[in-house]
Amino acid sequence: MSDLTISRLTPEADARAELPPARPGRRGTWARRRRSAAALALVLPAAFFYVTFVLRPILFTVQYSLYDWNGVTEATWVGAENYTRLFSDPEMFGPILNALQLIVYFSFVPVALGLIAAAIIRKFATSRLAIIGRTVLFLPQVIPLVAAGIMWTWIMATDGVLNQFLRLIGLGSVTRAWLGDFDTALPGVGVIGAWVSLGLCLVLLLAGMSKIDPALYEAARLDGAGPIREFWSVTLPSLRQELAVCLTVTVIAALASFDIIYISTQGGPGNSTLVPGLEIYYLAFFQREVGQASALAVALMVLVLIVVIPLQRLIRGREQ
Repeated sequence: MSDLTISRLTPEADARAELPPARPGRRGTWARRRRSAAALALVLPAAFFYVTFVLRPILFTVQYSLYDWNGVTEATWVGAENYTRLFSDPEMFGPILNALQLIVYFSFVPVALGLIAAAIIRKFATSRLAIIGRTVLFLPQVIPLVAAGIMWTWIMATDGVLNQFLRLIGLGSVTRAWLGDFDTALPGVGVIGAWVSLGLCLVLLLAGMSKIDPALYEAARLDGAGPIREFWSVTLPSLRQELAVCLTVTVIAALASFDIIYISTQGGPGNSTLVPGLEIYYLAFFQREVGQASALAVALMVLVLIVVIPLQRLIRGREQ
């Protein structure tokens, strides 16, 4: 400190400078402790249920995956043998490949169709037709998946509505048991999944579009942009967060699918629609191979993380 600065200090300032920093009072300390205790009391019940019903079962699943166990008798340690079988046995690896193929139907198709439908509905958002369109497209989200699977099984049956319509328009040679054919069973299940996921994607994307500043569209029109250029330059970049949510939810639904496939095909014909969730169910409760089922469950959890985390980073981009 320079001599000039020292000379400007008053005796009162010197006295204040020499005083030790003020300590918080006892009342303030007790208030902070009460707030911390209240916050801890609110968090503890949720943390207890999360540890008990999420983390604890995951740890037990990892433990069981290292044993050969039928769920009743004494378990035998086998190490990584169950995981080795996942990649060496086609019957174990096949369901994983089927689940990866279902991502196209359960995720990419409904997101693409949801973008198109949301862009169209947004043009006449306040009209009665838009309300009807949103309601009809969102209806599959309200219908239980079991009921949806049964309904689509009837539609795609040999004498179902789909084949009757094809015969009506002169395409009787194309008709078949769509969910009973090796070539069309997996795409048929994918159509059901796309139909169910479309409504959720539509609502999320419509909500995202409603937050876009109209001035951006006006600026694009002044630059001579048409509807398609507006969509690619304004709408799509503004929906990164919504697209990330849609893709995350639908990809997880594809990889963890169970109920629709169990109701419609039960993994058949053959193993053409068998997915990891259904295979885990068969291994654990019918073949009594709890260790192998646990290994497949752990592999499925890792697969979901491997697919979803990079996908979120790719869609959202670098946070500003």
